[in-house]
Amino acid sequence: MKMPFYFLPVAFLACTTLSCVRTENKAESYEKKIDKLMAEMTLEEKIGQMSQIDPGMAGSPERLKEMVREGRCGSLLNFFGMEEVNEIQRIAMEESRMHIPLLIGRDVIHGYKTVFPIPLGMAATWNPDLVKKAFRISAVEASSMGIRWTFAPMIDITWDPRWGRIAEGCGEDPFLASALAAAMVEGIQGDSLNDPTALAACAKHFAGYGFAEAGRDYNTTYITEPVMRNVVLKPFKAAVDAGAQTIMTAFNDLNGVPATANEFLLKKVLNDEWNFQGMVVSDWGSVPEMINHGYCRDEKDAAAKAIRAGVDMEMATNTYSANIEQLLEEGVVTESMINDAVRDILRLKFRLGLFDNPYVRPEAQKVILDEAHLEHARQVAAQSAVLLKNSGQVLPLPAGIKSIAVIGPLADAPRDQLGTWCFDGDPSRSVTPLEALKNELGPGRVHYAAGLEYSRDKRTEGFAAALKAANRVEVIVFFAGEEWILSGEGQSRGEISLPGAQTELIRRLAATGKPLVMVVMAGRPLAIEEETRLADAVLYAWHGGTMAGPAIADLLTGKVSPSGKLPVTFVKGAGQIPFYYYRKNTGRPASDESWTPIDSIPVENPQSSLGYRSFHLDYGYTPLFPFGYGLSYTQFEYTNLELSGASIDRNGSLTVRATVENTGDRDAHEVVQLYVRDRVGSITRPVKELKGFQRILLKKGEKAVVEFTLGAADLAFFNGKETLVEPGEFDVWIGPDSSQGLHGEFIVQ
Repeated sequence: MKMPFYFLPVAFLACTTLSCVRTENKAESYEKKIDKLMAEMTLEEKIGQMSQIDPGMAGSPERLKEMVREGRCGSLLNFFGMEEVNEIQRIAMEESRMHIPLLIGRDVIHGYKTVFPIPLGMAATWNPDLVKKAFRISAVEASSMGIRWTFAPMIDITWDPRWGRIAEGCGEDPFLASALAAAMVEGIQGDSLNDPTALAACAKHFAGYGFAEAGRDYNTTYITEPVMRNVVLKPFKAAVDAGAQTIMTAFNDLNGVPATANEFLLKKVLNDEWNFQGMVVSDWGSVPEMINHGYCRDEKDAAAKAIRAGVDMEMATNTYSANIEQLLEEGVVTESMINDAVRDILRLKFRLGLFDNPYVRPEAQKVILDEAHLEHARQVAAQSAVLLKNSGQVLPLPAGIKSIAVIGPLADAPRDQLGTWCFDGDPSRSVTPLEALKNELGPGRVHYAAGLEYSRDKRTEGFAAALKAANRVEVIVFFAGEEWILSGEGQSRGEISLPGAQTELIRRLAATGKPLVMVVMAGRPLAIEEETRLADAVLYAWHGGTMAGPAIADLLTGKVSPSGKLPVTFVKGAGQIPFYYYRKNTGRPASDESWTPIDSIPVENPQSSLGYRSFHLDYGYTPLFPFGYGLSYTQFEYTNLELSGASIDRNGSLTVRATVENTGDRDAHEVVQLYVRDRVGSITRPVKELKGFQRILLKKGEKAVVEFTLGAADLAFFNGKETLVEPGEFDVWIGPDSSQGLHGEFIVQ
């Protein structure tokens, strides 16, 4: 049975001749209208279009309206609501001289009122279609409040879970992130940009932001060009190919040049190589912050360097509005630079249909928290959860279970489960795990004692009640994790273990001898080696959004079998960072034979006895859990790897297939993964690289042949000079995660 699978998204234009002509005619019409507007606009009005204003910058609502009348802003952010947006758009369209609509932007990162799991959790679904629908729902809800531009998707690759913004991204792998980036953009923008429910997507942060030193947000990044092109830039290229209308610059400096003035990124890559036809916006305050970087001497210098690099619009600061006129007079920037920026901004407004219809329809708000939206949020949350351990098949809970203890600071934390970057979610609409389990099992079978009031709580006064509840029941379910405020922008952590006294409480619960299930709700992959050892089962549920509780209840009771797979490597402790699966080999790679655990080293051991290999004495050389890992309530067996040939030329392709069988007693989904290794290259190559995946549903006892087509072009890489496919020997695997699978070999000639 052949099934659909995901390969790296590429630009694809599917249209009939007639529709293509219509699109071209519409674009030509836009350009003529833009020409007319540009001919009539004053310099002040052009500068206004290049300025995005947060309402607080105006000082008062009346002053904000006056700025709109005067044409002093082209976009508003954090301004929303049907009546409010309609009124400010009316002023722009009827009372300003040029009658140019405003572009209303807001961070809608993983849901508007219906909140989905954090993006890292959505990445764990390995289901781009499911994620696309989630972002479509988010756009439909947000647009009903006048929002037509969102600063998503965040597609920064990172290898460092200390970085708080790992929660917003898709993990460590460029292939998976690229597939999801395309899906997110398509969901946000819909089938047609001028549909009133379409939002302009903004791929961020361009680029390298996730490589901040030590995971400290906003920090310096030094990234070689091969890593930039083979890893960091790939999701952005996928987003551009999918039609992303805007790009946001990053806060960081990249190899000494802040991203907001980085001509390598904005001119060479984005414009010259990718032919990006959209609009570039700075991040909040990133233009004047180049002074702090030591790259600009003052705000005037910062404005000049940002404009010259190609930043069309400044977000939330006024270096453009305060300095462009003088910079033009002095010849530091040219009129054509200003005109190019304004054209990009006006073009986006035309594409969104704002000139024809800038207003919000009253009936649009009926979609907020629609039952179908909530049901999809429940489905996404269920597919995002990753079963990491299930000793003795403790899960799912037996159908006739008489009692469980629900313990822990995340069991009934409605705000925390919504996660970071969730301005508009309503905690009162969150259904918590405690509530959902009571609804599912009946309140008489659920014995609740928080034990700790919040995740960082170090007080042990609540332990007695928690242990009393634990001793009364058949199974303990402990909800561990971190509060929402511990991840996200600016929320970096040096240690990524469970905060507060959670680990001590887990130790005491484990000592009762009762089966212990640990559900982790967090914004990052936490270092939970000891806790995983103590628990009988571990379900990693991230911050799962509005419907996290019902989704977790579905999983714990067996209504749904876990199918999530890790989008990031789980380390044993912060000292292992960075650790990512497609790392390079060393000249002295470690193995089971070469590693001696630290506690096994004899006192006064000879210097040479430890093997001189690449590992940590205390962590070894393997992670806690590998990329792509995730268990199920059933078992899958992989057999019969077949390759369509032993070799391909550099313009050819290879079919790789294997049989996957559900050998357990439950219907379930499995994510089948394809990896390759280029054994020898002109620069050293990763030990494995993801090149395809399929999410399949197999009924109990059913088997399927899963097939991938691997093109030679999929093996191309940038070697520091050029992007090419090199001849040589390759390994290929089909398996359930990055650490195992059926192995084959082929040659590229």
